[in-house]
Amino acid sequence: MISPLAPLPAASGSFLLAWLLVALACGLDRLIGDPHGLLHPVQVMGWCIARLRRLAEALAADRPRWLRAAGVLITLLLVLGSLLAGWAVERLALMLPGLGLPLLLIGLASALAGGSLRRAVQQVLAALPDQAEARRRLAWIVGRDVSDLDEPEMLRAAAETASENAVDGLFAPLFWMLLGAALWAWDQQSPSGAGLLPGPLALAWAFKAASTLDSMLGYRRGSLRWLGTAGARLDDGLTWLPCRLVALSLPLAAGRPAACGQWLRAALREGAADPSPNAGVSQAAYAHAAGVRLGGLNRYADGLRAKPLLAVDQPPADRAAVVRILGLSDRLQLLWLLVAALVALLVSLQP
Repeated sequence: MISPLAPLPAASGSFLLAWLLVALACGLDRLIGDPHGLLHPVQVMGWCIARLRRLAEALAADRPRWLRAAGVLITLLLVLGSLLAGWAVERLALMLPGLGLPLLLIGLASALAGGSLRRAVQQVLAALPDQAEARRRLAWIVGRDVSDLDEPEMLRAAAETASENAVDGLFAPLFWMLLGAALWAWDQQSPSGAGLLPGPLALAWAFKAASTLDSMLGYRRGSLRWLGTAGARLDDGLTWLPCRLVALSLPLAAGRPAACGQWLRAALREGAADPSPNAGVSQAAYAHAAGVRLGGLNRYADGLRAKPLLAVDQPPADRAAVVRILGLSDRLQLLWLLVAALVALLVSLQP
C-alpha cells in the first residue's frame, strides 16, 4: 500500500521542508500582513467565542461555578477545534501537496502578526506631529484611553505595545510553529509514518485560539471574572516560555551577548510587578535592550492603573526608541529562524 505521506519528501528532507514553510510564512507575514477584506482565522475564532459566550451567559446566568465550567468548555472547544482545523490542513498538505501546501503556508502566515504590528506602529509615528491623527491610529493597537495623551505619552504607548505584542503576536506563535514543525518532520520520519502528530499550523492555531479567548474574555468584570478565567490562564501558560526565551535571546539581537543573564534577571525582576505574568517581562526585556524607560500611569476605561517602571535609568521613549524596538524584533525573528535552520540542517545530515 502506498503511504499518503509519499508525495512529500520523507527522511532527511522533511526537517528542512518544515523549516522552509515556517520561514516562508514569516516572509509572507512581513510583506503582506493581514490583507483587509479577506476572512481571517482569528475572525472565525472571534465569531465562535461571541456566540458561545452568549449561550453560556444565558444558561449559567450569574452563577459563578457554572460560568467557570462554561469557560472551561468554551476554551476546550475553541482550542481543540482550532488545533484540529490546522491538523486537517496539514494532512491535506501531506496527501495533496499541490493544493495543501499553499493553504498551509497561508494558514501559517495568518498565525503571525509581526508585519501588521510593525505597520500599525509605523503609522502612528508617521502621523506625528498631527496628534489627533496619531491618537486615532494609536487607539487601534492599545487598550488604554488615548484621548488626552500628548506626544511623549503616545510614543511611550507605541513603544510598550510594540514590545508587549511582539511576544503575543509574533514570537509566541513562532515558538509553537517551530515546535510543531519539528513534531511534523519527526512524525514523517518515524517508521510508521502515521502523520498523526500535530504540526506547525495545528499548534500555531491552538495558540491563537487561546490568545483570542484572552483578548475577548480575559477581563475582571461582570460574568467574565469567571467565564474568561480558563482562556486567560491557558494563554498565560502558553506564552510563559516563549516570553522568557525572548528575554534571554534579545541581548543577542541587540549585539550584547554578554548581557544575556543580566538583562534576563532584570526583566524577570522588574516585570514581576505587572499583573500579567508575561506582559511586564516582555516590556522590561525590550526596555533594557532598546535603552528606553517604560511604564508609568495609564488610564483605562475602568480607571487609572500604575504600571511598573522598567529600565528606570534609561531615557523616556522617543521616536528613535520605538524604531529601535521594531528593529530588535526584526533581528530577533531572523536569529530564531537561523537557529532553527541550523538545527534542521544538523538533523537532516544525520544518517
